Amino acid sequence: MSDPPRKHGPPRLAVRVTEPVGRALAGRRWFPLWAVVHHRGRRSGTPYATPVAVVPTADRDAILIGLPWGADTNWALNIVAAGGATLRWRGGDVGATNPRIVDADEAAGLAKASFRPVVRRMPAAIVLRRVRPV
Repeated sequence: MSDPPRKHGPPRLAVRVTEPVGRALAGRRWFPLWAVVHHRGRRSGTPYATPVAVVPTADRDAILIGLPWGADTNWALNIVAAGGATLRWRGGDVGATNPRIVDADEAAGLAKASFRPVVRRMPAAIVLRRVRPV
């Protein structure tokens, strides 16, 4: 039985196949390109944990996450509505605040040079500022 077509977002089969791998690797110290974003639904308040790919940036305090399915990705909108999120990244929890959804050109300008061609192909990205412990 096949999944019904979706208006937005990744194909369900792709999610079903890749999500277990993403969840197993994301947030691990030895796998720095993937993190798990902990956020709450902006309407429901339901807690979510979403595996994401973190794009390396030149600015150590900037966290850049591509949005290959567009700016209306639910988890990204949840983070913007909440004003931030917590990421399980590189084996620890990282607070992130000041979320902004940006276009591909601005995102590419923040990414390290070797990642710019990939980031430019995405319709949008979300940028957050790392919260440094005092």
